[in-house]
Amino acid sequence: MDEHPNAALIRRTLDAMNSGDNEAVAALLADDVEWHEIGSDAPVNKAQLAERYAGAMPPDFEITGEMHDVVANDDHAIALVSAHATRDGRTLDYRTAEIFHVKDGKITARWAFSDDTAAINEFFA
Repeated sequence: MDEHPNAALIRRTLDAMNSGDNEAVAALLADDVEWHEIGSDAPVNKAQLAERYAGAMPPDFEITGEMHDVVANDDHAIALVSAHATRDGRTLDYRTAEIFHVKDGKITARWAFSDDTAAINEFFA
């Protein structure tokens, strides 16, 4: 059985993020995407994401994710991800459950939930 196209979309998005292919990430996001981040009440839009990943992050910052699993249907996808972040010589490993809304082959919204929100907030502060 083939993987659902929305599951494949989420895998491509994570692969593009891990490889630093910002153009590929942007192409997978709807123009009006609402990207909800752990520890923040306000969603980030597509332009803010593009700015962040185009170099607005500190030069010693890196974050990668390893997909544990993804399930999807025609409207949604849920990904289980193990993340590894480095910053200022420190590292943080954590797990997330990420919920995506998808329409017309593009991610329209994303929410992430973690096993240790306090550690994430402290690390990225």
